[in-house]
Order: sequence, then C-alpha cells, then structure tokens
Amino acid sequence: MENNKPIDLGKGISLIDGFDLGLSYRTGTYVIHEEELTLIETGPSPSVPYILQGLKELGYNPEDVRYIIVTHIHLDHAGGAGLLLQSCKNAKVVVHPRGFKHLANPSRLIAGARAVYGSEFDSLFDPIIPIPEEQLIVKNDGDQLKIGEKCKLQFLDTPGHASHHFSIYDPVRNGIFTGDTVGMQYEWLKELKINFHLPITSPNQFNPDTMLQSIERVRSINVDSIYYGHFSMTNHVNDALNQVVYWIEKFVKEGERLFKENDSQTVLASRLYELVQDYLLKRNVPEDHRIYPLLKQDMEICAMGILDYLNKHEKELTIY
Repeated sequence: MENNKPIDLGKGISLIDGFDLGLSYRTGTYVIHEEELTLIETGPSPSVPYILQGLKELGYNPEDVRYIIVTHIHLDHAGGAGLLLQSCKNAKVVVHPRGFKHLANPSRLIAGARAVYGSEFDSLFDPIIPIPEEQLIVKNDGDQLKIGEKCKLQFLDTPGHASHHFSIYDPVRNGIFTGDTVGMQYEWLKELKINFHLPITSPNQFNPDTMLQSIERVRSINVDSIYYGHFSMTNHVNDALNQVVYWIEKFVKEGERLFKENDSQTVLASRLYELVQDYLLKRNVPEDHRIYPLLKQDMEICAMGILDYLNKHEKELTIY
C-alpha cells in the first residue's frame, strides 16, 4: 500500500489520500477533528483500506468516527460508505435527501456506473454495500449538524453536477466542502506553482446553468477556503471559481458547435483536451507532465456529460 501519511491542512482538518484509480492526489477523505469525529467523502470501496490506515496514523480507531458525510452519491465519493461503515460501527452516514434511497439500495447507482465504466467497474468500485436506513441521516438545504461545542456544519443544496449534491459550510474554518459542484483542483500542478481548476461535467445530471448558480451561491458566502472532492483545498477562492466559470462556458460552447455538426463524443473529448492542453502548454506545463494522461480521461467523462445535457435540451441550443 502506498505511503498514506495524512496531510495536515491546518485548522483541525486532515486529508487522507484514497488513491482512486491508483493515483495520488485524485480523491481523498477529510477528517474534521472535533468532539464528534467527522469524515467527509469516502471515495470508492478500494479507498477504504487507505482511510482506515490514515485514521490509525492520526491516532484514531474506526469506532471513534461519529459521522461520515458524502457530498453526493456518485461512487467515487460515496461508493465506499457501506464498506467503511462496517468498520466505523458507531458512525452514521449523512446524505442529501435525493441520495438517501440510493445508499440504502444502490442497484441503480451500480447500473449507471457500469454503463459509464464498463469492464473496469469491478476494479474501480466493487464492492458496493447497502447502508441500513437507520444508519442514514438526511440533511436538507439550511440544515445543521453539531459536531463540536463551537462547530455546527451547515448543509447547502448545490446542484449542477448532480441533483443529489450538497456542500457543507464549516463556520469554524470559514470553509466549504464542495464535492464536485464547483469543479476540481489539479493538485499535481501545484508543484509548478500553478493553481488549476476545471468543471466536472459528467453525466447524467450535469446542467451548466444550475452549476453556475451553485458557484455563485458558494461565492456569496465569502469563504476563506474551498475543500474539493478532487483534491485538497485552495485559499484562492475567487480565482478558482472564476476559472471554473470560464471553462464551463468554453466547454458548453464547444459542445454546442460539435453537437450541431453531429460529431461524436470522441471528437468532443479530443477537442476539449486540445483546449485544455493548449492552455497549460502556454503556461509552461511540460508536454511529458503526468497531468496530460489524466486530463484525457477526464475530458472523456466531461464530453459524455455535455452531450447528454445537449441531447436533453436540444431545443435550447443557444445557451451562451
């Protein structure tokens, strides 16, 4: 197992790398060190051993965990919740109201992910274990969860990436855990002193207008930090949000153009990759940097979501 020393993000928050897809800095589990030990995101089931190892490194037993919060129910964020719960026997899982039934009965989640990932599904996500309803807690927009004497987390409905998505505001750190709604951070590029963020437009509930509304809602809170599902945190909040807004509009415009020409998902994925690659090359990211193979894979998923959205909204093609 890879070295899994948790990352200290300061202010009582640690990050355990889940090595999703076998890669570092891809997905992680946040540990909030409050009276009620709280985790945010589990990643897929293959990440669970890393979470348990990371908790041990931090001096905790799995039984110390009281809450496991998932921002949304996509399997790279919540697929491991059922398996992790088998070790964290005193914990409850907190989920968006639209995600409750799918964690209790994940059959539709499994079918949807198999459609996207095909033969790779088992190695990426198996096993996906149902969570008993009595161990699930639903939080609606504006609801709170007290995890410490001075810490009441607040849940904000933030759709756009998925309809079953909330973000979690932490008043003690003046930070927000945003899952995938406000995009992702490519942590690998920080070694080049580049803060780089892209939207995550995966199928099948991507909606650019709703995503932009959620981004502006996050912006309006004036947080000091954003904690991403992919990966780690930034204190450059406005710059990060502006980047994602820029790329949403660029991605959808390109999708519209190719959609009207009846081009394929492969063509759109290639074009999105070219746009991002050109952007990074102009900022002196070397051609052999390890970010590029990952970007190709990400753009395939983004293209799939954009075309899915355009197919559903064929009569509204002048979006921007």
